[in-house]
Amino acid sequence: MAALRTEITEIVTGLAMLGYRDLDEALDVRPRSVVNLADEHYERLAAARVAESHTHEFETAWENGRVFARSEDGLRGRPPWTVEWKGPHKPPGYEQVPADLRVDHVYLISCKYGSSILHNAGPSHVFQRRLAEKRVDRGPDWFEVSAPDAYQEFYRSYVRSLGLVGLPDRVGDLDRHGRTILKAALPKRAKLPAEVQQYYEAFSIAVSQASAEQWNESVTSARHREDLVWRLLRLQAAPYFVLGATTQRAPLRYRVGTPWDFRHRFEVTGFVAWPEVAGQPLVKWRVEVADRDTREITAIDGHVEVRWTHGRFSGAPEAKVHLDSAPHDVPGYFPLQ
Repeated sequence: MAALRTEITEIVTGLAMLGYRDLDEALDVRPRSVVNLADEHYERLAAARVAESHTHEFETAWENGRVFARSEDGLRGRPPWTVEWKGPHKPPGYEQVPADLRVDHVYLISCKYGSSILHNAGPSHVFQRRLAEKRVDRGPDWFEVSAPDAYQEFYRSYVRSLGLVGLPDRVGDLDRHGRTILKAALPKRAKLPAEVQQYYEAFSIAVSQASAEQWNESVTSARHREDLVWRLLRLQAAPYFVLGATTQRAPLRYRVGTPWDFRHRFEVTGFVAWPEVAGQPLVKWRVEVADRDTREITAIDGHVEVRWTHGRFSGAPEAKVHLDSAPHDVPGYFPLQ
């Protein structure tokens, strides 16, 4: 079942496109034109509305839907016949477009609230394959690939400091049982012992440096650079829309253009990645884009967090790619008019 906040931001956005006087009227009517909703969904929304537990989400989602309904890039004042809510489904494969709503089988809409994440992928998919190929298998442990010696030293100091026994000498030999022991030995958010911290910092720096180097080395041509930027920004063959709010609760309403749209107006002139000293492995990235008419250069900034999926030594490492620039200022993202 989808979280209540998710249901509010997605379903209410769709309801707002239908031309009702206000949200309360839409919740009372329970329109059949919104597909994949059951009575229980409307009941949860109505209860949350009465409880005033998510007032900001209700108001922002409703206004986002109304703006899309009136927008020249959107419905242009035409009430839709159907609004399909995708809900908490699990797609059979990798979805290129992160859509939560589909309107009249044409308009794809992603409802994005309080998140700057563009991708959540395996590190090798980001740093070696430039997001070009999505695999179900995340491949070998990125920490062993990128910084084997620093990873081994961190593991050894961790085991020694916590007095753990029955574990392999090499971190690469850990099995599920060993990872369970390590996970239980220290709570996920607990501070590392002082004698282990220096090894973790060295490990973090080594992973960050190696990841940035491999990413830069994977971009060997202008075509590689352009393709990478399209994938980073999640430009697809068909346009889609993002309706939501920033982490500072400012409204987000923009159309994500296609690679054709991007190339028609912009030229990628630079890409660079570099390591950042932080509490975990971190890679900063910057893209430079030139306007083809004015030659004005715009920088797009972001970062990648490289971390375990379920706490230290637990689960495969993942790479969370974040956009740090304001979306409305990003070439290829077109604010709704």
